[in-house]
Amino acid sequence: MNPIYWQGLALGGSLIIAIGAQNAHVLRMGLLRRHALLTAAICALCDIVLIALGLLGMGALLAASPLLLAAARWGGAAYLSWYAIGSLRAAFKPAALDTAAGTGAGSRRQALLAALSFSLLNPHVYLDTVLLLGSVGGRYDAMARLQFGLGAMSASLLWFFGLAMAARTLAPWLARPVVWRMLDALTAMTMFGLAVLLLQS
Repeated sequence: MNPIYWQGLALGGSLIIAIGAQNAHVLRMGLLRRHALLTAAICALCDIVLIALGLLGMGALLAASPLLLAAARWGGAAYLSWYAIGSLRAAFKPAALDTAAGTGAGSRRQALLAALSFSLLNPHVYLDTVLLLGSVGGRYDAMARLQFGLGAMSASLLWFFGLAMAARTLAPWLARPVVWRMLDALTAMTMFGLAVLLLQS
């Protein structure tokens, strides 16, 4: 597979693994065995659509303007660095994933609406998928952009379905603050590395 695919997979994975309401909801539904696969599918589909919109829109804008390309490069690097700093700070806080609180969507319709709300009512999802992934992937030509997008989309599919199906096994492990500290530290290192690569491209 093209190395750009793996870059998309790494960046998409780094963004999606961060602790948050969406991941907690998917894990909770998996623990309760209530429409876990439907929930994972909706979350992944929302990510895929937003990633595609980001890549298509940003790609067209960047291709038409060297100024926007430079702005996206520096802006993307700044955002990656800011995200890395936030992850590094989180790595030193005793946080853990809380699966006990929250909604308990019973019907398929309730599960669908809950998954949509957790996926689309969070402003960070637009920063991550449309802005960040769109600006990074938009620097490439059409074929490379496709590879990058497929990598980022694969990260969403693998994470959400993996989390839903392995919820009962992972829950005690993910409830430990030290695990999320390690994930946040890994995310920070990845983000700093990608920021440097973005500026060198």
